Amino acid sequence: MNAISLDATDCRILTVLQHEGRISNLDLAERISLSPSACLRRLRLLEEQGVIERYRACLNREVLGFELEAFVQVSMRNDQENWHERFAEALRDWPEVVGAFVVTGETHYLLRVLAHNLKHYSDFVLGRLYKAPGVMDIRSNIVLQTLKEDSGVPVSLVTGAKVQSNG
Repeated sequence: MNAISLDATDCRILTVLQHEGRISNLDLAERISLSPSACLRRLRLLEEQGVIERYRACLNREVLGFELEAFVQVSMRNDQENWHERFAEALRDWPEVVGAFVVTGETHYLLRVLAHNLKHYSDFVLGRLYKAPGVMDIRSNIVLQTLKEDSGVPVSLVTGAKVQSNG
């Protein structure tokens, strides 16, 4: 990995894009006080360096009918061969799982799960998650209220720092 230096202008570009991914180059340039050509050059370089991976839309899960969100801790029986690989493969086919993480602590995985309602969630847990190879224990935490949710990166903490690139 190569180190990339980001200056304050790069960080302003990234901050705006994280909140307004569809902003035109002209509007972005005006917002950060650059010429459109200079802004586009910087933007393309950030894309080439892998700082910007992709652009995407943020969907409102409740409008789409997903009323239940849960964080699920999964503990595995590690006496089975290839338990990690088998579980990782199984969860790829579960559309309800929108995030999956290997974690430290008493459990092996933390899953973020979306479901239409409690019945949908229950069907998922009992019909698929508990039946996955090697699953020993599941602990669910149903989200009652979201206080903060931001999938962005805290760019303000990166200014002037060297960041790692895959390039």
